[in-house]
Amino acid sequence: MTTLSAFNKFTDNLGEQEQLMPVLFMGHGSPMNGILDNEFSRKWAQLAKEIPTPKAVLVVSAHWLSKGTRITAMDFPKTIHDFGGFPQELFNVQYKAPGSPELAKETASIIKSTAVEMDHDWGLDHGAWTVIRHMYPEANIPVLQLSIDYTKGAQYHYDLSKELAALRKKGVLIVGSGNMVHNLRMVAWDKLNETEYGFDWAVQMNTTFKDLILNGQHDKLIKYERLGREAMLAIPTPEHYWPLLYTLGLKGSKDVVSFFNDKVVAGSLTMTSVMIG
Repeated sequence: MTTLSAFNKFTDNLGEQEQLMPVLFMGHGSPMNGILDNEFSRKWAQLAKEIPTPKAVLVVSAHWLSKGTRITAMDFPKTIHDFGGFPQELFNVQYKAPGSPELAKETASIIKSTAVEMDHDWGLDHGAWTVIRHMYPEANIPVLQLSIDYTKGAQYHYDLSKELAALRKKGVLIVGSGNMVHNLRMVAWDKLNETEYGFDWAVQMNTTFKDLILNGQHDKLIKYERLGREAMLAIPTPEHYWPLLYTLGLKGSKDVVSFFNDKVVAGSLTMTSVMIG
């Protein structure tokens, strides 16, 4: 396990730096991606080598919904296996990255729109560790999670994300983890092993979302329910979509947008991911 002394160097000096950290939206897909060597996990590992090494990682995961906003504030967050029906190998994974109470307090201090509660009970859920363990397998970079207030709407989450912008100047990698298109009720279970398979409406919405992101039409993405029946099929519930808004809200005027892992799988899920910066 990484010791406190080994990771203090990342957060003792969170002064501003010249280069802004990029912001990522990760389509995390199945929890099995946490242990599989596939095109998605390989891209996550490759991406970590292409971007600057962060001082810390802050994840907004679809799998931590709370009343109010919370942030993990423990020295060593536990690995949460928040799923069922998967092989024991997946449950055996322990991603022992440190946390950072100092960064948690700093993050809470820069969010002015709401009070952020220090959380000592959560940890790293599969929206976080299944992705981050491929990026930073040595678990030597502090990882924190910021919860999503389920009582608020899309505009609120987009606006709150803007308050996190200062962290990009301090070397913190902010990651939204969910899926743009996520309809588990319509999954084509017989197509799970295919590398790419999408229903027409899922392919259409994946293209629409990408076009709106590239064109900076964030207002339409915030009001996604106005995009028609296909959008409601893509987002039957918003928790996997909200992390995208946390990413988009952090886009600056000079940031370049690019996509990776751009595939529709199992009919009704997209792995499409976004890098800003």
